[in-house]
Amino acid sequence: MQLDGKTIIVTGGAGILGHGVAQEARRQGADVALLDVVPGFDSELGRCYTVDLTDSEAVAGVLDDIGDFDGLANVAGGFAMGPSVFETSNDLWDQMQMINVTTLRTMLTHAIPRLVARGAGSVVNIGAYGALQGLGNMGAYTAAKSTVMRLTEALSEEVKGDGINVNAVLPSLIDTPRNREDMPDADHATWVSPQDLAAVICFLLSDQARAVHGALLPVRGLV
Repeated sequence: MQLDGKTIIVTGGAGILGHGVAQEARRQGADVALLDVVPGFDSELGRCYTVDLTDSEAVAGVLDDIGDFDGLANVAGGFAMGPSVFETSNDLWDQMQMINVTTLRTMLTHAIPRLVARGAGSVVNIGAYGALQGLGNMGAYTAAKSTVMRLTEALSEEVKGDGINVNAVLPSLIDTPRNREDMPDADHATWVSPQDLAAVICFLLSDQARAVHGALLPVRGLV
């Protein structure tokens, strides 16, 4: 199994995709630690930690408790449609930056030195296929996810010589209950299933992807 004997951290572990990544990692033999801001969340898939990923001290404490780990899937994030760019409020802008970028940066601040010290490890971030270009009424979201993608590339260049793989997946629409509720008339069969996306993420966390650095991998389904 690709992740046999590895310890994998999954942020956003209480969500649909985070659960899917944890489930696939377990299926492939990994021990899993799930992190989320949701109070008291629980999972049969591994150790669960309720933590605010914008709280640097709290994140450091959780990683100290987890101990050595081999891979990090930064799944935590969020989406919101918005008004036009010139009508976007500071609150919406700040929200998209906080949940997509600040949470990521806090995890990297504390996770990367631990992986560098071990001389090995993998990080997978979640970009967005739609953020390859600006989209109307999605300016705050696409700007945040574009930042995630540029940080992925920059970090990869900085740590690939230390034995660390850093990559990102760029999903299109993910087949979740919320997306189905918001778009009931869409062809859901063309969307990306959380299970298929999780399999790609787990591949990038595995030793089979050791030659892959700084990739922004589209995972589009049939869209």
